[in-house]
Amino acid sequence: MAIEVRPATTFEDVRALVGPRRPDANVCWCLSYRIPSKLNQSLQGTERGELVKKLVGQDPPPGVLAYDGGEPVGWAAVHPRADTSFAGNRKIPHVDSLDVWSVWCIRVRPGHRGKGISHALLAGAVDFARSYGAPAVEGYPVDNAGAKVDLTMAYVGTRKLFEDAGFTKAADTQSVLNGFPRVLMRLELGTA
Repeated sequence: MAIEVRPATTFEDVRALVGPRRPDANVCWCLSYRIPSKLNQSLQGTERGELVKKLVGQDPPPGVLAYDGGEPVGWAAVHPRADTSFAGNRKIPHVDSLDVWSVWCIRVRPGHRGKGISHALLAGAVDFARSYGAPAVEGYPVDNAGAKVDLTMAYVGTRKLFEDAGFTKAADTQSVLNGFPRVLMRLELGTA
């Protein structure tokens, strides 16, 4: 079946991709970069899911979902950088003053990996940002030079994934993840 990427407007589908097995568990819910650090650290148990439910109801929603035959199989967080922790992140530079959008998490469910879903998610995230008038989209993947990245750290993507989607390296960062340097990859969208 063809993979379809749509805005993340259905909470249960988002929960299936980024939520915990137990609703009261303290897991990321893909909030670590989306909200201020103090708020992120203060949320406990079900409060995280409740906040994500609110974000899913906002315009724009917090990302996109990939579907295979109606089943949610992938997630990509994408939002204006100004509304994320990347706005003030000291390790990830600002290339210029454009109101760029950031893609910071790409996740594919186990059992669905190796089918090109991450590529479809990144393309869908770019299309989503473009539909909201984003002048450019940035990602902050690891520059792993083909080396294996631990699956728990692979959510940021790889430089190759972003290059395959037409992004180019815009800057080095001071961020390191899983022993690999992260680079700022950027795709200019021009005027909408």
